[in-house]
Amino acid sequence: MSEHKKQWELLGEEPIYDGFYSLSRARFKHTKFNGGWTNEVDREVLNRGNVIGVLAHDQNTDAVALVEQFRLGARHEPNNPWLMEVIAGMVEPGEEPLEVAVREAREEAGLTLNTPRLVRQYYSSPSSTSEQVFVYYAETDLTGIGGVHGLDAEDEDILVHVVPADQAIQMLDTGVIKNAISVIAMQWILQMRLTFMASVLPRT
Repeated sequence: MSEHKKQWELLGEEPIYDGFYSLSRARFKHTKFNGGWTNEVDREVLNRGNVIGVLAHDQNTDAVALVEQFRLGARHEPNNPWLMEVIAGMVEPGEEPLEVAVREAREEAGLTLNTPRLVRQYYSSPSSTSEQVFVYYAETDLTGIGGVHGLDAEDEDILVHVVPADQAIQMLDTGVIKNAISVIAMQWILQMRLTFMASVLPRT
């Protein structure tokens, strides 16, 4: 097999729909691993911008803030389409993901974040959308946090829960937490705990 020279070409793109999300149709081709080029490929692309997620953690109580809200995409859930998630929000054109993380924590949970830091960045589904997800971890004081939050102008109805971190991690196994941003955020804090324990346990 000859060395693969990675090249691609966008042959055209046209809008199909423009609403809360936008949809376009793109035509492209790219080089193949075995040599040569693909035929012209026609694909729809969901253009929805980028997204942030925030894992807000109170180190004094070892608790995290989770939000519960209705999700249309989960309408076929056997129980109900209200999902438990980390704080999340969309990055508007011209915004930086970090500033959106700070704003969404305030709007969705009434939180002030202390030095949020990026812990994961990934494409949510690159075969069909350009969306990138930025997951932040932030220390914060969760004392007195809770209740219903969200912007009335956006019809947001968000219930905030303060949950022990161990219990939140267990929600992965029980299927209570099941959206990708939240799964990745909780797996990250689980890995951090395992790494810490490995560093402090005596070696035999």
